[in-house]
Amino acid sequence: MNRRNMESGNHQEHQVHQAHQGSDISDIVLRAEGINKFFREPQPFQVLRDVSFAVRRGEFLSLVGKSGSGKSTLLYILSTMDTAYEGSLFLNGERLTGRDGDALSRFRNEHIGFVFQFHYLLPEFTCLQNVMLPAQKLGRWPVAEVRERAYAKLALLGVADQADKPAGKLSGGQQQRVAIARALINDPTIIMGDEPTGNLDSTNARNVFDIFRQLAREGGQTIIAVTHDDEFARNTDRTIEMMDGRIVGN
Repeated sequence: MNRRNMESGNHQEHQVHQAHQGSDISDIVLRAEGINKFFREPQPFQVLRDVSFAVRRGEFLSLVGKSGSGKSTLLYILSTMDTAYEGSLFLNGERLTGRDGDALSRFRNEHIGFVFQFHYLLPEFTCLQNVMLPAQKLGRWPVAEVRERAYAKLALLGVADQADKPAGKLSGGQQQRVAIARALINDPTIIMGDEPTGNLDSTNARNVFDIFRQLAREGGQTIIAVTHDDEFARNTDRTIEMMDGRIVGN
């Protein structure tokens, strides 16, 4: 990993400028500018300090750092689920900072897919029903088309044969594949993962990584994942390392 000390805001502005170089500006799908985040309780604490970077379309990016470095807090800001921050966030050229909760909720459902350490599937629903849920909420397609799309995503992840099984009956690795299919159902701009392999054994963790790699390389899917898995991070396109709320390696 290429480590550089980023102690000044000017250095981070230069970093964003570098991200624009080597790719057309239309190729930038996410941009964070001067993100600062404070916790007020139990005592005032600054958890993110002038964080700025850009992500290109089709890039597979990992966020790493020790516990308390700010990486998970940053991911939740990037995902628009945390709006109490200073700075600006842009996705697909749209400034999201300052939008109300309803607008952000719809934007998230349309543009961001989520994969967590724990799959959060509804165990009594079939795999197909779980995958269909975000598309039904979005309301862009009729139910029959949503069903077809869900089958196609399950097939892409190699679990179409499990479509009619209750999600709770699947293995951990299969459940995470279904969770990835669910994240893909609305053809999101970005998939964001919070320790997506953290609850899997090494074989299934490698399988999930390979799925992400294929989605990025062959499908042009942009992926941002927080991870403690050194091997996972080492094999992504780019790793952003955080320490004490700052980017220290990129």
